[in-house]
Amino acid sequence: RNGDVIPQVQDRAAWADLTTGAWCYYNNDASNGTKYGKLYNWYAVNDPRGLAPKGYHIPTDEEWTKLSDYLGGEEEAGTKMKSTSGWYNNGNGTNSSGFSGLPGGYRDYGGTFSLIGKLGNWWSSTENYTYNAWSRNLTYTGGDAFRFDYYKGEGFSVRCVKD
Repeated sequence: RNGDVIPQVQDRAAWADLTTGAWCYYNNDASNGTKYGKLYNWYAVNDPRGLAPKGYHIPTDEEWTKLSDYLGGEEEAGTKMKSTSGWYNNGNGTNSSGFSGLPGGYRDYGGTFSLIGKLGNWWSSTENYTYNAWSRNLTYTGGDAFRFDYYKGEGFSVRCVKD
């Protein structure tokens, strides 16, 4: 938010050693960014300089829960949040929420990329213990919007919410 650069980290070993904010494109391929956006570790989400633009914020775990509840609960929310195309094996959603969730995959804390087309993960701004933070994920296999805590070094998508 303040204009400081968040570093792009492509090197697998360098990603694994991070305890500061960073981002990457899936498979370090900028063309994936055009469709899916960037993947951020949670350290970028939590940086006090702010990741979201002025007037926006990264949703808290409580805000994600309110959205899921509003959309019928965790078991139904995923279908309403997933885009109507782009999901593996026709695992598309209805996008009736307008969220347009895409399966951008993720980068694990060791630097390996996985599950593009099959999974979308979005960080919350809420920490859970020292090494983990809460997130939401959507998968091609069902209509759930799962709540999980993941290691902060994982690379997930980010969705901003208007203040």
